[in-house]
Amino acid sequence: MMLWMKTEEMALGTMLERLRLVIQNVDEIMQQESSPLCAIDITPDLRKKFAFLLGGRGQNGSPIIVFPEFSAFGEIQEREFHNVLTYLTNVPSLSAAGVGFILVIDRRQDRWAAVKGTLLRIAGSFPGNLQLVLVLRPATLFQRTLSDILFKFNKDEFKMKVPVIMLSSVTELHSYIHQTQLTTELGGTQEYCHDKWISHRTDMEGFALVVKRTAQILQSFGTELAETELPNEIQATDNLLRSHTDKKDKMKEDLQVALGQGSRLLESINEPVVRDPDHNMNQDELENLATVQRLLSQLDESERACDEFWGTHQAKLEQCLQLRHFEHNFREMRCLLDQVAERLTAFSEVGINPAHADHIFRELNSHEERVLEVLDEAQALAREGDELIQSSHYAEDSIQPKCSELRAVSKELSSTLRARKDHLLRAMELHHNLERAAKWCDDGLYLLASQPVDKCQSHEGAESALQEMECYLDTAGQNKLTDLSAIYSDYETVLNQDFRDQVEKVFQKQVSMQEMFEKRMVSLKKLAAKQTRPVQPVAPRPEAFIKSPLSSPAKRVLEKSCSEGDSVNGVSCRTVEGQLQSNRSTSLSEEDENLAILRKHVMNELLETERGYVEELHCVLQGYASEMDNPAMASLMPTPLQNKKDVLFGNMPEIYTFHKRTFLRELEEYQDCPELVGRCFLQRMTDLQIYEKYCQNKPRSESLWRQCSDCTFFQECQKKLEHKLGLDSYLLKPVQRITKYQLLLKELLKYSKGCEGSEALQEALTSILGILKAVNDSMHLIAITGYDGHLGDLGRLLMQGSFSVWTEHKKGHAKVKDMARFKPMQRHLFLHEKALLFCKRREENGEGYEKAPSYSFKQSLSMSAVGITENAKGDHKKFEVWCNSREEVYIVQAPTTEVKTTWVNEIRKVLTTQLEAYREASQQRPSDGLFQDPPTAGGPVSLGSFRRGERSMKVKGEPSSPDANSSPKTKGSPTSPDHKTKRHEIKSDPTPFGFKGWTKGSLSLDANEENDGYSSTEEPLTSDPEDEGGKKLCAGKYTVVSDYEKCSAQDLSVKNGETVQLIKEGEDGQWFVKNLKTKQEVWVAAANLYTLIGESTSCQSLTSSEGSGSGNLSTSSSCCETNTSSSDIKP
Repeated sequence: MMLWMKTEEMALGTMLERLRLVIQNVDEIMQQESSPLCAIDITPDLRKKFAFLLGGRGQNGSPIIVFPEFSAFGEIQEREFHNVLTYLTNVPSLSAAGVGFILVIDRRQDRWAAVKGTLLRIAGSFPGNLQLVLVLRPATLFQRTLSDILFKFNKDEFKMKVPVIMLSSVTELHSYIHQTQLTTELGGTQEYCHDKWISHRTDMEGFALVVKRTAQILQSFGTELAETELPNEIQATDNLLRSHTDKKDKMKEDLQVALGQGSRLLESINEPVVRDPDHNMNQDELENLATVQRLLSQLDESERACDEFWGTHQAKLEQCLQLRHFEHNFREMRCLLDQVAERLTAFSEVGINPAHADHIFRELNSHEERVLEVLDEAQALAREGDELIQSSHYAEDSIQPKCSELRAVSKELSSTLRARKDHLLRAMELHHNLERAAKWCDDGLYLLASQPVDKCQSHEGAESALQEMECYLDTAGQNKLTDLSAIYSDYETVLNQDFRDQVEKVFQKQVSMQEMFEKRMVSLKKLAAKQTRPVQPVAPRPEAFIKSPLSSPAKRVLEKSCSEGDSVNGVSCRTVEGQLQSNRSTSLSEEDENLAILRKHVMNELLETERGYVEELHCVLQGYASEMDNPAMASLMPTPLQNKKDVLFGNMPEIYTFHKRTFLRELEEYQDCPELVGRCFLQRMTDLQIYEKYCQNKPRSESLWRQCSDCTFFQECQKKLEHKLGLDSYLLKPVQRITKYQLLLKELLKYSKGCEGSEALQEALTSILGILKAVNDSMHLIAITGYDGHLGDLGRLLMQGSFSVWTEHKKGHAKVKDMARFKPMQRHLFLHEKALLFCKRREENGEGYEKAPSYSFKQSLSMSAVGITENAKGDHKKFEVWCNSREEVYIVQAPTTEVKTTWVNEIRKVLTTQLEAYREASQQRPSDGLFQDPPTAGGPVSLGSFRRGERSMKVKGEPSSPDANSSPKTKGSPTSPDHKTKRHEIKSDPTPFGFKGWTKGSLSLDANEENDGYSSTEEPLTSDPEDEGGKKLCAGKYTVVSDYEKCSAQDLSVKNGETVQLIKEGEDGQWFVKNLKTKQEVWVAAANLYTLIGESTSCQSLTSSEGSGSGNLSTSSSCCETNTSSSDIKP
């Protein structure tokens, strides 16, 4: 450092000395030390031209000053005269001026008085040396004669030490000065321009001043640079280097300007020669040329001195900047090394279980990559310091210790990392040993719990159980823990107090399990040795342990035996009963322990999968979502993916935050009491509803993923994360997780019956299933297309599902059915609080969520105008939904009876709620006479009927009038009150629907009718063309649902209720049919068979429902007794 400072001082001194010499040389060149006058200062005086340098030389090289004719010579002030002569005598070189000046005074046009005045003035104030004075006397005869006479008499007054020669003509002048050295005015040949001479002198002196000032500025600049204190910050050093560089560049620009000025001046002096190569410069011009060249050389010297000093100073600044960068990087590297070292101290933990240890080890491996990166950077920085030292950096004393420190800390950190890995690997090894031992013990206990006690009472059962246990004990091998002292000795470095307690706990569990095995094996050996047992106690299976042992068969046998006062094989009843009670209590305690083990297994699975789930979400959000905001990755993202993070990931960050900060921590609190974990689920049930939002966004996410799945961005992120599966697999994790909870809760509930928290578990399971249902419903709801209104206006979605639907529609006063179908339409129903939607399910072609169905809207029924019939004729799985006084009837067939019951109950709740709301509104308006109080239980449930002042139908299954079952059949209008009773009280009529045949009109499916009964704003709820491929007929026995009398010998004659057999299918869609009652066999068209048997299933599957009309289908409400015409059935 000191050496460098000394070097810079020497460089500065050298530059300053060289610049001082430049300044001195400029003064000498311009002779400004003897005469500080400059042409620019006396330019007006010079322009008067009362005296000028001719530029020529005398015979001995004397400079010639000419005093031309100047009429106002006497008016020139003394100061002006003195300045001009002083300046003119300083223009020639010192050598030429030392010879002496020749004065040529031209007074040919003046009088003697002017001659005398000029001589006296010159003699009194000429500043230079004189060699000769030549006077051209006046040309007139009188003045010339007068001058000769007076000059002789006044010669002594002039006091000149040089001769003064009076000349009569220029010819005489040429004898003293060669005419080539004189101007044309004096009879010479030399060209002279006084203005040009002044301009050259002014430019030369200005250029000399520029050179001098440049040297002075460079002196100040060098001193300023050398005296500047070096900053300690990178930015300040960089700013200083930039500032000094800018100043240097400005100086270089000024130097270039000065050089340009000198070059132009040189060109101006050389102009005559350039214009005329034969031109001979006079002596003054040659001296001017030499002066400019000398000034240019001094300027070059100044530039060289500046460049040499700048090179030294710039190197100093650059090295200073390198040093500041190195020091900054060193400080940052030390912080990084300290951080990774501090982070390594966190890995001193050994974990609480294998999964925790594995997690710590994975984190350590992940941290190891960071540590290795930091170590590589530290080594690179140390090598950078070495390079600075090798390049003769001035701060070698400061750099060397830092490099040594970096290498020492890196070596220590590397050793610590290896030690931590070895330490954790030993801990993982012990954890896995304990896990294997614990699992071995749990499996052993599970084996004990799974052995049925009743089967072990026999010789074969005991032998089999004993052999099974011995085989299991043979698997001890690597699973069984060795001596505790050996473990403590081998794993002394990793055993803290908690780990030691864990080892002792597992070891004690192993000892207890072995003792249980030994006791069981002793018992089994005794049982195997005995051929018979007087009493066969039956122990409950683990899944049925809550049954009271007092109700077991063995107890009843024992009580019966003791009541008769007998002994069994010589053993008293009391002794046997005591043995039974002891065996039962032991069995129950073992079962409790076994169930606790099973609960523990499920709880461990819940926690481990929860931790893995949280970690996977963290990886996805850090490895994908955060990278979408990384500017470095922006170029890899396709345009459709930009600004779509919320679409791709939905509310996954919210889910991760909830599970990481809240749910996982609370679940871990129930690790030792898994039967109570239901409380945790109940407390967080509202938070778990965030999954509904995620699932609703999943279709958009899937669509965006498929659009961009092959982009480089996802591939690069997957490569960094080292994931084998793509992002789409991880985006499915939240959906899989919310469905996993109900499975785990079911398992916990299975093993927790009778425990303290079983009710909370059941309630939690119900709530989770409710969330899944809500999620599923919402996923279906957003798939509805074609609905003009807003689905939110229909109220909350209560139910949704797929059904088979038949329709009836009566027209005007004739009440003739214009739609009735044997083949049902497949419809997906959505039950809202205010409306019931009928939609057609359409499967989409695609993958993932795009393959999910969509629902095309078909019809909507307002719940305020809907009535229901719980049991429709023909099938226990059917019910009716109708409106407009049964002008529109929809027969709905559920997939199961349970689904039907659920839907009917839910619709009944909606209608009841609306009825109560309507009653409250009517009570507030008592003056309104439009409302009639309807019946209560057993009465109508249609609000639409109440508003019309009509009585609605009764729901099957509710109380009816006493004479309902004895009501006679009535043939009349289908809207008559008696008919309505028949329609909805099915039990009163053993014949399906209370009639023997259907009217031909009831089967009309004419699609060409102009008006189908629906308004122009509603779409008829008919089957779509794709529904026409209905259920095909197959061979079997069927029940006839309508009578038909044959019109010819080839016709089939059948009656309602008879059984026919479809034997085989022939050509042209005809079937060979046999009437099993009359044994008649004929060919019947398949279309006519639909009329006879409807949707009736084969009689082989109707053995349990024939009496109730199950399997018969009718959508008609007509009670007309009409036989099918002969044209309907043809062979």
